[in-house]
Amino acid sequence: MKKFITTISILLLVALLACCLVACGDDSGDNGDSGEQPFTPVDYVSQLKLDLNSTTAKFIDVKVKSYVDGDTTHFYVDSSVIPGGMLKARYLAINTPESTGKIEAYGHKASRFTKEKLQSAASIVIEADGSSWEADSTGSRYLTWVWYKPSADADYRNLNVEILQNGLALASNTSQNRYGTTAVAALNQAQKQKLNVFSGVADPELYVGEAINVSLKELRCNITEYNNKKVAFEGIVARDTGSNSVYVESVDADPDTGLYYGMFCYYGFSMSGGGLEILSVGNHVRIVGTVQYYETGKTYQVSGMQYREFQPDDPNNIKLLDDQKYTPSYQSIDAAKFANETLLTVEFEEDDEIVEKSVKYPELIMDSSVSLEGLTVTKVYTTSNEESASNGAMTLTCKTQDGVTITIRTTVLRDADKNIITESAYKNKVINVKGFVAYFNGYQVKVFSANDITVVA
Repeated sequence: MKKFITTISILLLVALLACCLVACGDDSGDNGDSGEQPFTPVDYVSQLKLDLNSTTAKFIDVKVKSYVDGDTTHFYVDSSVIPGGMLKARYLAINTPESTGKIEAYGHKASRFTKEKLQSAASIVIEADGSSWEADSTGSRYLTWVWYKPSADADYRNLNVEILQNGLALASNTSQNRYGTTAVAALNQAQKQKLNVFSGVADPELYVGEAINVSLKELRCNITEYNNKKVAFEGIVARDTGSNSVYVESVDADPDTGLYYGMFCYYGFSMSGGGLEILSVGNHVRIVGTVQYYETGKTYQVSGMQYREFQPDDPNNIKLLDDQKYTPSYQSIDAAKFANETLLTVEFEEDDEIVEKSVKYPELIMDSSVSLEGLTVTKVYTTSNEESASNGAMTLTCKTQDGVTITIRTTVLRDADKNIITESAYKNKVINVKGFVAYFNGYQVKVFSANDITVVA
């Protein structure tokens, strides 16, 4: 019995010593953490003050012409200082992920962050790093600090530093400029906090499968490079053709050309009900599919889209991006450039450099929604083939007021009583048209509804 009691006593003593050792060795604070003090982020932006009386070149209370991406914005300025009265601002000290060509992780978020701050600003000031405006390596953009007032009674905040502070940009000569010390501190803090581009977490807004993330501009302007490749892009569903396909076009106009870009997307006969709901007109969607050359029409389309009802998180699915409803642009087009297939110069940003490319005007706006006004219908050809679904479709040869010839191709149009509309409704009439750029033995505008042709004279 005594031996048993002694054994128990020894075990209790060992347990007590173990508890003491653990308690004595744990000086890390609450919850057994590493002993570091709680990290309190610093608002480095508020530490910077805009000196309106400094010798740096400035434009005060400027207005935005167009938002390009996270680190590039176009501003209206004094034309006596900057020729043309428009300054393409390339933000100093930062390099945000791409969002205009090939899409990079957190590129859309950075672009949206910049737009939201400036769109709601009570005042905007842009500042050079020195006494004069200096162009960047492209020669077309000016290196700029951007300041904004969140409200009329607030201090100006430096947007460049704020983008760094939120982890939405990488360094770009960050220390080698006027506000370099603060910019570096903001960058280091974002890295320590593992924010956004430093998080190591996949961008939830970006497609993360085997497809190539591109913008509609990139896809439209470099379509041959993507033939037979799987791509992912976003846009709004502008039109359901009624033939297992939709037109998808960019949400916003390109800040350089002012154009909207589009793509014809064929979903076929196997698309599920949920997928068809996603592809409803007006929805903001992500399309995932393969670019293919359609030999019969001599055009490109995206096909092979899918939606798996029971695998909603499959990255290969098409996806609804928000709950808003959007309307097609129906951009007014230049009839002469369209008919003459005029070459336009388009800018792309690649590795922070500007690359230019010449593209035919109608090819740029291929598959996008367009409008034309004041067309005189000089001739009408009606498809006559009772065995064809296009029996009764019309081709309208039209002249603009400047004498430019434009071809309008319709589907079979019907009036309110479901009767087929014939050529007498349009021949020798003046009409306004809304449709989509298409190609058939030449570029033309395709119309899908009688409501999209208005007889004005």
